[in-house]
Amino acid sequence: MTVRLARPDDLPGFLALAAEVEHWFGPMVAEPGFHRAVRDSADRGLATVAEDGEGLLGGLLFGAGGEGPYHLHWLVVAGRARGTGVGRELVEDVLRRHVRGPATVEVVTFGPDHPGAVTSGARVFYERLGFTPAEAAGPGPEGGSRQVYRLTVG
Repeated sequence: MTVRLARPDDLPGFLALAAEVEHWFGPMVAEPGFHRAVRDSADRGLATVAEDGEGLLGGLLFGAGGEGPYHLHWLVVAGRARGTGVGRELVEDVLRRHVRGPATVEVVTFGPDHPGAVTSGARVFYERLGFTPAEAAGPGPEGGSRQVYRLTVG
C-alpha cells in the first residue's frame, strides 16, 4: 500500500469510493459540488489517497486550520480494505503532513443512534485514534444523526 497526495486523475477513484457509501452520506457521485471539492482539495494538497495495484483503497479530504480547528472533511476506505489499517494510515499521514500543535482536529461522524455508527465502525475507529466524542452536529444529508469528534494535537 502507498499513501500519497491525491492528483486530479484520482477523481474516478474517489467517485468509486463515494459510490460505496452514498447510502450513509447521501448523493456524491453525480454531484458537481463533490467533484469540485475533490479537485480543489487535490489542487491545494489537502487530499490524500491510499492505493495498491488494483486502485484506490481509501481517500481523505482535509481542511487546514487557519484560525480554527483542522477538519477531516471526508474519509472513506474501500469495502475490500476496511479493517486493514488503511484509514489509520490516511489519518496519520495527513496529521504528519499538515497539523502543527498545539491544535485541534475535528471530524463529524455518525451519531450513536445512526445505523451506520456500528456497521461502518466509524465511531470506534476515531476513538482508537484518540478522538473524543463532543457535541451533536446537524443531521446528515440522509437525515441521520451526526456527532463531532475532536483530537487534541501536541
